[in-house]
Amino acid sequence: MADYQPLTPAVFHVLLELSGGAKHGYAIMKGVENHTNGALKMGAGTLYGTLQRLTEAGWVAEAIPPQSRTARDEKRRFYRLTAEGRLALGAEVRRLEDLVRLAKCVPRAPRLARR
Repeated sequence: MADYQPLTPAVFHVLLELSGGAKHGYAIMKGVENHTNGALKMGAGTLYGTLQRLTEAGWVAEAIPPQSRTARDEKRRFYRLTAEGRLALGAEVRRLEDLVRLAKCVPRAPRLARR
């Protein structure tokens, strides 16, 4: 699992977004923006470059569009998380949990008074 870590923010958030099911690129982009409260806004180049690398790595695959798709969805490519991608995401979540646990054990410095 060490080969998976650490993931870049773009890779982590794309995998996290796909963990809920297959989505097209724009839905992934908007989902990342929503679940980060706007802190991470991915441009099309970052998103599709990330999807291409994840597909080449075998972590993401093209998915069959859902039955309830709209006419607009006809032209969209849908992506899904693979078993390997789910393992990579799980490994990263555990790594981040370990970091948070470690950070909680570190004594905090007293806050400085404001002038």
